[in-house]
Amino acid sequence: DAVSYHFITPERFDAMIAEGALLEHAKVHGSACYGTPRADVYAALAAGKAVLLEIDLQGARQVKQNLPDAQLVFLTAPSWEELERRLRGRGTEANEAVTRRLETARAELAAQDEADFVIVNDDVERATRTLVRLMGL
Repeated sequence: DAVSYHFITPERFDAMIAEGALLEHAKVHGSACYGTPRADVYAALAAGKAVLLEIDLQGARQVKQNLPDAQLVFLTAPSWEELERRLRGRGTEANEAVTRRLETARAELAAQDEADFVIVNDDVERATRTLVRLMGL
């Protein structure tokens, strides 16, 4: 808490949405709520820092609406089969959760043309170099 994430109550989360304090927010995979505090992003940008958000399609659409100059990068597996192998290979979730994630992935893949850039993660080092280059670092 307060390092990589801020854990707050559902009531506080709803209040932040109502206040417009989140740059983006989403309910992901039917259960977990995530959001990015607007003030944190604006402060980093004002300080001249590059900001990278790892968010879902719903959140990316909100960011683009709130920050039209934001560059959206879609990171994808080289194939559907590889994506499914990676998800199942983790062994961290029940089959129902993996199925739900795959359904979400299918919808997100269909919308990848909304992104400014698409990176195929067939080699993690190459994908990372591409992302860093796109960020101007």
